[in-house]
Amino acid sequence: MVVDVDICGLKVGDEHPVRLMGVINLSRESFYKGSVVDADSVLDVAYKMVNDGATIIDLGARSTWPLADPITKQEECDRLLPALELLKDNLDAVISVDTVFSDIAEKALEKGADVVNDVAGFATDGGMLDVVADHGCPAVVMAAGKLPGDPLGMDAIMRSLDDILVRSEERGIDTDQLILDPAIGKWVPEKLPMYDLETIDQFERLKVFEKPLLAAISRKSFIGDLLNKPATERLYGSLAAAAIVVQKGAHIIRTHDVAETLDVVQIAGAIRSRQPMVEENGFEVSVLDIANPDDAALAMRNIGVTGTGSTIMKGKTVNRVLKISNITTTEALIIKQEILARGGDAALERDAVSHETEKTDVIVMGTLLQVRKLADKLECQARNLPLISKMIKDALKQESDIEYSYMNKI
Repeated sequence: MVVDVDICGLKVGDEHPVRLMGVINLSRESFYKGSVVDADSVLDVAYKMVNDGATIIDLGARSTWPLADPITKQEECDRLLPALELLKDNLDAVISVDTVFSDIAEKALEKGADVVNDVAGFATDGGMLDVVADHGCPAVVMAAGKLPGDPLGMDAIMRSLDDILVRSEERGIDTDQLILDPAIGKWVPEKLPMYDLETIDQFERLKVFEKPLLAAISRKSFIGDLLNKPATERLYGSLAAAAIVVQKGAHIIRTHDVAETLDVVQIAGAIRSRQPMVEENGFEVSVLDIANPDDAALAMRNIGVTGTGSTIMKGKTVNRVLKISNITTTEALIIKQEILARGGDAALERDAVSHETEKTDVIVMGTLLQVRKLADKLECQARNLPLISKMIKDALKQESDIEYSYMNKI
């Protein structure tokens, strides 16, 4: 299914331009002091952002930086609501309010806000579910468990967002109006840069939810950790990360630097591939871009497949192609025979088939389930095949091992 939604009159989705959400930060406690906007300058800053290409303005009055000094809810209201009053009738843009508190969100919506941006994913204040449901408004929901941004690793992010969608649907919220944010940034002390690198690298996994996707990358701490630069010098790192997530499917980029980000997302958006989909006579056929079996199980559950059924079938939904090098011709032929018996296939050089060479490489093709069953079978064979079995299993494990894939990049 192609993502195509209307967010307060703004078209968002796969076939529309990537949208920019400009950040207006009213919090003096923010980690990036250069982003803080004086109350008297709010309208001028908003005008400039819209002129530079922003179609959404995100207004926030409480810093979400974990090390920020806390403020009261009254202080948040005193900063947020007057700024909202200035913007609501004077700006040609969707206005989002960044808050985790339902009573503040309620007041903001009553004063003209269009969207609620809840970085707690409805976890900090359960009443936020009721506010969004009662107002029927769009909402940005960030991956969260007990705390905003606390899921560690992409698997945990996927589970968190799935849980948010389930709870929202149970409350009667139109989940097509939810915008998903995978929580890039150091939201909790345990969140090392490797987790953000993994999220960016695997951002396309989020497409399985078939919802608008937002990436809030601008000047985040992982960029500073990698480049050893303060927030004021992280623009180019932010632009590089933005280009990657757009190419991988992001529909909205939340940024402090609208003008600089616009060209980047336009080019990255033009480059990214479109999901193959055909519609005719009320029918639709689309090619799902799924490389992770757990995401396949999630897609199956979304169409009503039982949890047991999706667990059994998920290994059949994704394919793997393995190259095994420098093995004997006899071992290669055994591997081909065994993978054929399981519904897969293998390719090896012509001379190996006729035993005219002693050594060969082989390319094995099959579903993840077929490849795993092949490895199990080879474990009991002669020659070097038990070692090949172990190496196949290690390669498959390595594929999903965060420590291996990302710690070596830091």
